[in-house]
Amino acid sequence: MNRHVFTALGCRLLIGLSLFPQLPACATEYVVPAKGDVGAWFAQLPEDATSVVFSGAAQYHSKGDIVLPMRRLLVIDGRGCTLTLGAGSNGFTYPIANMKEAMERTNCRYVIKDFALISGGRKAVDLKATLGSIVENCELASQAEAAIDLRFCLLARLSNIRVTNPRDKGIVLRQGDWPGAGGTNSQCNSSVLEQCRVYCMETTTAAFTVLNSGGVRMTDCVSEGSPSDYDIFLSATLDGDESRPASNPVVKSFTLSNFHVEHTTRKASIYVNMPSKATVNLDNVYWNGAQKAPVILYTLGQVNLSNLGWWSPNFWIGSRVSAPRISISGSPSEMELGEAKVGAKRAGFLRLVDALPGNDQLKLNYVQLRRKSW
Repeated sequence: MNRHVFTALGCRLLIGLSLFPQLPACATEYVVPAKGDVGAWFAQLPEDATSVVFSGAAQYHSKGDIVLPMRRLLVIDGRGCTLTLGAGSNGFTYPIANMKEAMERTNCRYVIKDFALISGGRKAVDLKATLGSIVENCELASQAEAAIDLRFCLLARLSNIRVTNPRDKGIVLRQGDWPGAGGTNSQCNSSVLEQCRVYCMETTTAAFTVLNSGGVRMTDCVSEGSPSDYDIFLSATLDGDESRPASNPVVKSFTLSNFHVEHTTRKASIYVNMPSKATVNLDNVYWNGAQKAPVILYTLGQVNLSNLGWWSPNFWIGSRVSAPRISISGSPSEMELGEAKVGAKRAGFLRLVDALPGNDQLKLNYVQLRRKSW
């Protein structure tokens, strides 16, 4: 290895190690006691803890937040237990005061796994400013704000997650919201969601929400239950204003594969408002049953829709701009586009709806239908 590269890596390692001056000589596991408040117990967690195991009882409770300490890696193993949270609890969480503290926190990562059920609270998992954290094999139910809320969680992985009856949002990936944070310096870039299912209730606004984060990949996920506003809400508007196209200069892509929808939505199944050059790849999406709302509501971005195994005659795609950038390949023969007449607001399955100012006529210049599958 080049000496200068080696020196740079060594300096970076020393900087990271300096944040943890008393690293344990060996891995140390602690068992959460059967009685008492989990949050209060975590507040007294010894500094040498590298693993926390919920094996002392079948059921646990935390009235307030379960504040996670700074650790290079802390493994939290539910061992199949049930954890109930008080109404004001944010679940597994910790405060971030500013961007400087957030950057220090990125040296920490957490693995939260194997909870049979985490119920109640405002949130079940509320991670911020981590690199490579994992949440897997958990069921989360009846959270008031979001089952999982990730802010500035780079390279995060959510796997085999079951969310049931979220009162507002299911799973959220977004930018930091503390002083100094924004949509260009604190995203959840390159994070992965695998085999995550959200079972919505009537008040659910979105099963999955991805804001100002690039390179996010969703595979083998499901949205079902009662009607929600959206299945996936994908946006890169820096200020959260959806009345205009997204303009985040650093968000480049989003990938969705084998997404299954088993219910209806009130506003749209998949909402897309991404930067003009960002690629949005939607592959093998299946909507089971009639849909009154658009299956896709487009504002901006390069949308590539491919390998649709089923397309009902009542399915439609809405565009809020006159000239959407949508490429469709491997589509069923039912996907007929036709021609947009002068002044028209509809052409086949494509409709101009909820149009932004200045967009009053549908144009098909950048809409492509290729390689119909059958």
